[in-house]
Amino acid sequence: MERIREIVELPLRFPQIFSRLGIDAPKGILLHGPPGSGKTLIARAVAQETQATFYHINGPEIMQRHYGESEEKLRSIFEKAQENAPAIIFLDEIDALAPRREKTEGEVEKRIVAQLLALMDGLESRGQVVVMGATNIPNSLDSALRRPGRFDREISIEVPGEKGRLEILKIHSRNMPLSPDIDLEAWARKTHGFVGADLKAFCQEAGLCALRRIRPRLNMGQETVTPEFLEGLSVEAVDFDEAFKEVEPSAIREVQVELPQVRWDQVGGCHEAKKALKEAFEWPWEFPERYAALGIEPPKGILITGPSGTGKTLLVQALARESGLNFIAVK
Repeated sequence: MERIREIVELPLRFPQIFSRLGIDAPKGILLHGPPGSGKTLIARAVAQETQATFYHINGPEIMQRHYGESEEKLRSIFEKAQENAPAIIFLDEIDALAPRREKTEGEVEKRIVAQLLALMDGLESRGQVVVMGATNIPNSLDSALRRPGRFDREISIEVPGEKGRLEILKIHSRNMPLSPDIDLEAWARKTHGFVGADLKAFCQEAGLCALRRIRPRLNMGQETVTPEFLEGLSVEAVDFDEAFKEVEPSAIREVQVELPQVRWDQVGGCHEAKKALKEAFEWPWEFPERYAALGIEPPKGILITGPSGTGKTLLVQALARESGLNFIAVK
């Protein structure tokens, strides 16, 4: 986020610094990352912080049927942005708007790419109009747009780590009446692979689970509920448990995720292997503060070897079941 502020916010707020240093501010910035990771939210936040006019262009929506309409729409937005500088033009799903021309058969897409290149090259208020693009698949973007002078910088928006997930959970649950038994830090550890949109959906689903739980207590014949009833409402740990069963990470929705039912006591023998797996994977989850205190980095991977039929897959399934981890088999 600091890098984005440096590239976008500083030129918009203090253009005189760039003039004094004799350097050009970046004209465009490309944000890429998985769906739901917050690319659009970041662009809106930067616009709000800088008090810049914000123009949101959705790639698929700008595609028009009649000749020249799409290009005209693009030109109109760029003209308005320069008239109302400082401004941010946000091209959402830019890969749909400007795909690689050598792999595109349609003439409309090729004309739009050419028009977008011309518009970015012709920006007069350099630094006062910033073009931000967002995509999930940056390599599908036309290579001409990724050259210096167009999208000068590319920033990857990664899946948040445990600390980031905790901050996001706090934001999306701050208006919820959470019961004291809810441990958001524990949920931040457990929701590995969740992006911002997933965590928002998780909190929303927990609230809906609370609603389902209290619904039998509601008198549907009443026009309203009493203040005392509202005061007694809370979202409890059981609601988060139920929500966790319903919401899954966006990144694994397109792959097959198994929910193994195998436990350690169902795996015969392999005592040394089970001990090693517990130490490598279970302990870092159960005792993160001890690892941090000792400065120990848990392993990022482990290789299990052995002849066919010796229980390698069964061991990993048991590990996933006991640790509450997602199990994705790749053959």
